[in-house]
Formats: sequence, structure tokens, C-alpha cells
Amino acid sequence: MANIKDVAKQAGVSIASVSRVLAGRAGVGKTTRQRVLKAIQALDYRPDLAAQRLRSRRTDTIGLIVSDIRNPFFTEISRAVEDMAYQNRMRVILCNADEDPEKERLYLDLMRDEKVSGVILSPSLSILARFQISDYPFPVVLIDRCDRETIADAVVLDNTDSAYRLTVHLIEQGYRRIMFIYDMTSATGQQRHEGYVMAMATRGLETQVKVVPTPVRATVDVAHAIVSELVRGQLLPDALIGSNGLILLGIIQALREVRLQFPEQIALAGFDDSPWTQLQGPGITVIAQPVYDIGQAATELLLQRIAHPSQPMRRVVLPGELRKRGSSARRTGATD
Repeated sequence: MANIKDVAKQAGVSIASVSRVLAGRAGVGKTTRQRVLKAIQALDYRPDLAAQRLRSRRTDTIGLIVSDIRNPFFTEISRAVEDMAYQNRMRVILCNADEDPEKERLYLDLMRDEKVSGVILSPSLSILARFQISDYPFPVVLIDRCDRETIADAVVLDNTDSAYRLTVHLIEQGYRRIMFIYDMTSATGQQRHEGYVMAMATRGLETQVKVVPTPVRATVDVAHAIVSELVRGQLLPDALIGSNGLILLGIIQALREVRLQFPEQIALAGFDDSPWTQLQGPGITVIAQPVYDIGQAATELLLQRIAHPSQPMRRVVLPGELRKRGSSARRTGATD
């Protein structure tokens, strides 16, 4: 197997010149650079990345730690991050924390050991509650979940406003007893709950809330169990809102099992415009998140932070799009 000395000998240059070409640094003439690249190709040389890492104390690698890779939201985020990283000749280490703070800490330690250039993180409430950017030896960009007080680069949805608009839509369609089912393991769920409460309060309506307990890894199953219990106790409201795509899926599964029709017997709305939401009955009304844009913007922020460590912190807040479908059609007999 060829080494850097073989490349230098083949090209008729110094080892230092080969190193500069490999690192993409200036100070190497065009002719010399072409000779080095030709020698690399002829010898099928592969740089020792581990050795480069030790010398430079950094890598061309970024970390991505997501809360639950089973959630289509994070699948799309991962695709966007990988696309952007590839365009910028960066590699991605993807870790799935399973909403488990211990796994999250383990993976953050792994990122330290791997000397990554930066990390994109969807934090649990446990990590977020004590998050300090100075605790990490690399830049961190938060996605999806970020308290308003957290000082860090972040890309998030306008969760409170989105939930407010979704709830107001149901109220305007004639629904009054609206129940909100949310995940208390994330800042996202809490912010969406705030928007729901605000909308109900502005219309003088009583809130009805069910909480997915923490910690939980089977979000779909828990949401299914909550709705099944409501059905058995004949406690179903006029409308249900699921605070994320997995909760919404669990709600639909439970309603399908007992053959409840929406919106004839109960209205339904939620977050995340997964492909299946358009195929369920008359279609499910949702807040569609600009998921790919979130991942792309987070990667851009991270690359900018790597290049300019002292620049001011930035928070990108993107709006959700209310997509009205048949599951929230106007209630029969409703009056304004």
C-alpha cells in the first residue's frame, strides 16, 4: 500500500508539498499540484485520516444526534444534513438517542473523542435544562428543540404560533371540546401545548390535555393506549390534536380499530405532513414543517460557526404551514 513518501517520490516533490495539496492549502503551484494529484491517482493512495486527525486536532466530520430516528421528521432532517455535508466535503456521524438522556451524553462524549468539527443536536429536556455552549469543545447547533432562553445557534419551528393557528382552525370549524395530546419529553411539545392553551383561552373554552409520559420510546403505542382508554370510558372529545407525527399515528390507529369516522364522529388534526396523512380517510389536517429546510439551515449555521467561531449566536425560526383537509371539515350544525 502506497504511503505519502511514495507519492512524493513519484511526483518528484517534497512530503510537505504533498501534505499541502492533500489539505487544500495555498502555496503550491499549479504544475506541482497537478503532478501530486496524478501521482496519487497512479498509486491509488489513500490518506491516513486518523493520523491527520491527530495532527490537526480536528476532522472534516460533523455529528448529528437525533431524538428518534423512527420519526419521519428526523429521517428527513438527516437527509438534509447529509446532503449539505456532502456538498461541503464533510462526513456525518449519525447517532440516535432514543429520547434517552444517558445515550445522549454518551454520544456527546463520542463526538469529543472523534474530535468532530461540530454537532447538530436535537436535545432532550434533561440536556436542554443545563445546556451551556461552553461545556463543549466543538460548535453546537440545536434543532427542533430549544428554549427561548437558551444561548446557542438554533433552527426551530414557530411551535407556539403553529399550534395556536391549528387550534383556532378547529374552533372556527365549530369544535369546542378539543383535546391536545402531547409529548412532555421535549421543549417542542411544551411550546405547542402553550399555543393550544392560548387559543382555547382566547375563545373562553376549557382545555383538555393528555400527556405522553416521560421517558417513553414507543410514542405511537402510548398515544394509541391513551385514545383507546378514552373510547372505553366514552370520554372522547369533539376533536383531537396530536402534537407530533408519531402521536397522530397512534391516535389514528386507535380510532380505526373501533371504526370511528373522522370528521363525522370526531375531528382530527396534528403536526408533520407525512405521506400517509393524505391517504387516511378524507386526509388529515396538519401543520406541515419545512423539515428539509430546517436540516439545511442547521448545517449552514454549523459550517458558518466552524469558519467564524466568534460570530454572534443566531436563531432561525421557520413558520409552519396549515394544510386543511377533510379530517377537520366544518362540524354539522355548527354556528359561529
